[in-house]
Amino acid sequence: MDLTEGTMQQKNSRAKKMMLWFGIVSLIMGFAGWTSAYIVSSKRDDWISDLELPQAFFISTAIIILSSITYVLAKQAVKKNNQKLGTIFLVTTLVFGISFIILQFMGFSQMLENGYYFTGPTSSIKMSYVFLIAAVHIAHVVAGLISLLVVLVQQIRGKYMPDTMLGLELGATFWHFLDFLWVYLILFMLFVK
Repeated sequence: MDLTEGTMQQKNSRAKKMMLWFGIVSLIMGFAGWTSAYIVSSKRDDWISDLELPQAFFISTAIIILSSITYVLAKQAVKKNNQKLGTIFLVTTLVFGISFIILQFMGFSQMLENGYYFTGPTSSIKMSYVFLIAAVHIAHVVAGLISLLVVLVQQIRGKYMPDTMLGLELGATFWHFLDFLWVYLILFMLFVK
């Protein structure tokens, strides 16, 4: 099918989805650059190879995976025209998203308590990367939470129906990307010593 064919609504939908994917690809490129720099820097003599990631990072990983599941359940509920259940699952996703950020900051606190700092005489290049990568991801999760709040407000206003779910679908796609990205990052930091 030609991308210029279809109703104005279909064209608008395709354009918004394409813009989201361009944004996601640019984020992937940014994080690929940081993780590549991490790998290159791991060859340095002052690289810490025995760093243990904070327990809060692993708990937050489980929370963000659960948040993706509740977002999927919200979409399924709206598709079945069960608006109340869709709203409940979106609120649950929001609570999980906020919990993820709180746990990330708890992880930062755990690293500081263990004497690992972002900068300064007691910092290391590896810790700087861990702090940077996690902090940049948190910033994107904040953007995801704003998107989720918009979706939630629109859901409460009754905007989404089984045949009109574009905003919900776009929000879910971005949220799932953030989830996948964090799982990749935590595994990367765990296994790339």
